[in-house]
Amino acid sequence: MAETELQIAGRHYPIRCRDGEEMHLAQLAAMIEQKARRAQQATPGLTEVRTLLFAALFLADELNDLRRETAGRQAQLPLDGDEDDARAIEALADRIEKLRERLADGVADA
Repeated sequence: MAETELQIAGRHYPIRCRDGEEMHLAQLAAMIEQKARRAQQATPGLTEVRTLLFAALFLADELNDLRRETAGRQAQLPLDGDEDDARAIEALADRIEKLRERLADGVADA
């Protein structure tokens, strides 16, 4: 088990994590630190707890927006793509069969 220290909103937090996850945790802490600074700049004099609360709210808001965006994109995708594809293939097969018949009629007439 590895140990690392994260700095968020001016405080140091010793954290244990699985070996090799230190860099990932540092990246997450940097995201939280960025949001904490934003909270402190927007509302000077926040307590540490409120700073972290607002940082968490900012991150949750971004996550919520991303989820909504993803859901919107998924809603635009055709649900029955396989069924639509099958219909398109059947229509093409019908056209090919009609062309084959016309060609066969043309050859028989010649």
